[in-house]
Amino acid sequence: MICAIVLAAGESRRMGTQKLILPFGGKTVIEHVVEQITRGAVDKVFVVVGHECERIAAALSGGPVSVVTNAGYKDGMLSSVRCGLRALPKRCKAILVALGDQPGVTSELIDAMIRFFADCGKGILVPAHGGKRGHPLLFSSVYREEILAQFDNEGLRGLLRAHPEDVAELAAPHAAVLSDMDYPEDYRRELGAIETAVARASSRRLAALGRTEKQLRPIRRRRF
Repeated sequence: MICAIVLAAGESRRMGTQKLILPFGGKTVIEHVVEQITRGAVDKVFVVVGHECERIAAALSGGPVSVVTNAGYKDGMLSSVRCGLRALPKRCKAILVALGDQPGVTSELIDAMIRFFADCGKGILVPAHGGKRGHPLLFSSVYREEILAQFDNEGLRGLLRAHPEDVAELAAPHAAVLSDMDYPEDYRRELGAIETAVARASSRRLAALGRTEKQLRPIRRRRF
């Protein structure tokens, strides 16, 4: 079983408003992120909330996720990771830790990470682009207790530093693995990216319909 922990407990101070419920592609940011993860080969998704937890939970109500509240969210991101780890079922064998404010991460990337993780023989997988490591992070549940007990001052970077021999990198095709949303300009950038993606998908559908129409014309002209 592969479980995902989505970190959604931050205070959004630099954005000036709760960024996870900003509109994004006909949904909210957090709905979009969760949708991409649930479309991937993940068995269970746990969303860790903290600041304005009721608003984020409401955005996810009725969805295929479990919402976990981190009362100590002000202690930082690692506290939310640990909160999520404690909520995981014992049969979970691998854990994906994703950022709730990283809408550029796609289900295709998540599936690629899971396939690579299954074959690489390493216990920790991190996506990289342009020589830089990003998110989400995928690791074996054998590291669960270590994360719960260590790395207070480093977060999950400490896990990578403690076990460099067990880390594999997956080359990501785009820089989305490096980009989250902290400031209003980041939000505008991500909005522009999804609008471009939607326009391209629409163009591909129209082109496919055009090809189908050409194929059907000779058939329509036949007389039976």
